[in-house]
Amino acid sequence: MIRIVFSILLLAAFVIPVTLHAQNSGVLSGYVTDAQTGDPLPGATVRLEGTERGAATDTNGYFTIENVAPRSYTVTASFVGYQSVTRYNVVVNSGNNPDINFALEPSVNELGEISVEPDPYDQPPENPLSRQELSQVQIASYPGGNNDIAKVAQSLPGVSGSVGGFRNDVIIRGGAPSENVYYLDGIEIPVINHFATQGSAGGPVGLLNVSFFEGVSLSTSSFPARYDDVLSGVLQFDQRNGNARHYGANIRVGASETAFTVEGPLLKSEEESYANTTFIASVRRSYLQLLFQLIDLPFLPDYWDYQYKLNHKIDNFNELTITGVGAIDDFRINKPDNITAEQQATLDQVPIIKQWSSTGGISWRHRFRNTDGYLRTTLSSSAFDNNFRQYRDNENKDGLIQSTQSREWSTTLRSEYNRFIENWSISAGLMLENNQYTTQSFRSFDDVRFDTDLDFLRYGAYGQVTREWKNNRFSTSLGIRADGNTFTDDGNKLWRTLSPRLAVSYAIDAHSRWEINASAGRYFKIPPTKILGFQQNNSFVNRNADYIRSDHLVAGLSFTPRKSTQLSVEGFYKRYEAYPVSRSDSVSLANLGADFDIFGNEAILSTGAGRAYGIELTYQQKLISNFYGLLAYTLYWSEFTGFEKNRFLPSRWDNRHLLTFTGGYQLPRNWEIGGRLRILGGAPYPVLKRDASEETYPNLVFDYSTLGEQRLDLFNALDLRIDKKWNFNRWALNLYLEISNVLASNIPNPPEYGLERNADGTPVQPRQIIEIEELDNSSRRPTLGIVIDI
Repeated sequence: MIRIVFSILLLAAFVIPVTLHAQNSGVLSGYVTDAQTGDPLPGATVRLEGTERGAATDTNGYFTIENVAPRSYTVTASFVGYQSVTRYNVVVNSGNNPDINFALEPSVNELGEISVEPDPYDQPPENPLSRQELSQVQIASYPGGNNDIAKVAQSLPGVSGSVGGFRNDVIIRGGAPSENVYYLDGIEIPVINHFATQGSAGGPVGLLNVSFFEGVSLSTSSFPARYDDVLSGVLQFDQRNGNARHYGANIRVGASETAFTVEGPLLKSEEESYANTTFIASVRRSYLQLLFQLIDLPFLPDYWDYQYKLNHKIDNFNELTITGVGAIDDFRINKPDNITAEQQATLDQVPIIKQWSSTGGISWRHRFRNTDGYLRTTLSSSAFDNNFRQYRDNENKDGLIQSTQSREWSTTLRSEYNRFIENWSISAGLMLENNQYTTQSFRSFDDVRFDTDLDFLRYGAYGQVTREWKNNRFSTSLGIRADGNTFTDDGNKLWRTLSPRLAVSYAIDAHSRWEINASAGRYFKIPPTKILGFQQNNSFVNRNADYIRSDHLVAGLSFTPRKSTQLSVEGFYKRYEAYPVSRSDSVSLANLGADFDIFGNEAILSTGAGRAYGIELTYQQKLISNFYGLLAYTLYWSEFTGFEKNRFLPSRWDNRHLLTFTGGYQLPRNWEIGGRLRILGGAPYPVLKRDASEETYPNLVFDYSTLGEQRLDLFNALDLRIDKKWNFNRWALNLYLEISNVLASNIPNPPEYGLERNADGTPVQPRQIIEIEELDNSSRRPTLGIVIDI
């Protein structure tokens, strides 16, 4: 199969007529602004390194470089009195090129000297370590990523996926998948995956379109005070604006879906070279269900999703942004003709899921006229509707054993004030959120049946002060926030959620090649709404749940021998308190949330503790001499308790060893090859309670007190991607071959269990659970993809 796909790629490279290989030119454009205030910087210089091409910005900070030969460039923006910014691997093609925008930091120090040396690894003072950024080009061309941002994030330092590797759960430094938050242009989005686990956000396929991203940042600690409800990670998606000059389109056909994106200016007159109002919108359609049916798998995942952004610059001081994203999911049953024991077990145990989700919001950014600063106010709304059912006979939908029909709806108002006074930065903000949750839940195996109609408020406030000291070589940032709610017993006691955080950074040498960074912080998260809304005997039994607390200590040293290369080492320690523990299973919910069940739909006690600690080594190389790469190794321990607070057991995410490498090399004639290597130590898994499971099957019961006694084998996978690009007159074509698991490594999974059956397929009586012989899953998976930019 791989040979066939590779032959198609080579054939396309040489069969397309030579006349079409003419290097038609492209256009590179964008804005250069002040990073603090957002003010345009007229007269700023933007140049393509290694060429004589460049341009200066106009009165609105906008630049255009025309007749650019299509290829990858290093681009630098500079302005007197500001720190220059360099972007690596900026791809220009002859089709529609997204704007590339630069935000420059003021660089005049206390002695009046000016620094213009660009630092591509510069981090904000309030978040000086445990942070990674990805550009749109990196995301779109990530080997093994399948244009899926959640899969891409699993290759970043300290980040792994859940056991088995099928899902998009984001596990950060041993924390549970429910401990992360996700923001889209400052709007929190509760769901970033199709077929999401309610209360935990993970799922098998991402629902965000990578064509929208200007950049993505992941923070694994040292969280600024403006972020609430986070324990392990903040994934921030920054969407680009639509093309301000002309209409464009992007068509992408990948392994699981087809995506169509259109963008362009609105209300643009013929006299204007670019518009103040732009839009970008997309729709994606899955054909994964067709592939699964073709290869006779027992379930068929089918989905649609959409995304849009409208941006309008009212004047030089006011800007409006309207954005949204949503999905429709249908997870159906499909009985194979020649069903195997493994497929039968999956058919028995998999739920039938119908979901839809929607997030939308409007943001107003007002820049102050007479002072340096701005006010940003955002109003957003998110809805998640989940219809979850499981039957004793899933194929015929007979014998309902559990069901949940629920809807979560939140409306959030956020306001953020930012002020800049010389070397001081001051920010403060408020958050108010209305949460509505309705559900009808039923489970036969533990006699759960309740209806919930819950309506409560969440609120919070924060402040942060940052100061650059000693000729900008030393910086400090102090923040504090408090959060409350109107539902839980202690929700109105704001002093119980006071969460201070401090970050410091010091450049050892004058050129900032060596830097020491450290942070300490306390972070809180309200338990998921599924926990709060659970009822027994018409009573909210989890109303006394506490906010989950996580204390972080992180310190690191970085060395930047040249502007394109950085090496760093970080040590981290996370301590958890008031973690929910299941009353029925005595397991910390930190071990759950990475399957297709409903996370947190049970009675809990806020008595659990936890800790995760380790050391992380990172080497990063920006694109130079045609090569780029990111190598990271994390050695860590992740442990949580149940009701015995002094008995720490390894968590299900305790891989101990995590090694990732992602890199690429650009070849002549627009060829590029990239690779991704992931090695994870064996994760623990619990022992099955066989007698209990025979009574409750297809619901399986596990003994979580055995965690650490058994571990999976080492996980390793190598993915490769080969790209070939063509540039025609006003449009560009990119064909790529992606091969997952090139080395045909067997992906370790916990044992699978099913009922022992007679020759005719009926269960043996009395019912007996048997372990299903593990099948080889070491196959290579090739994918041929097409991307067209118009």
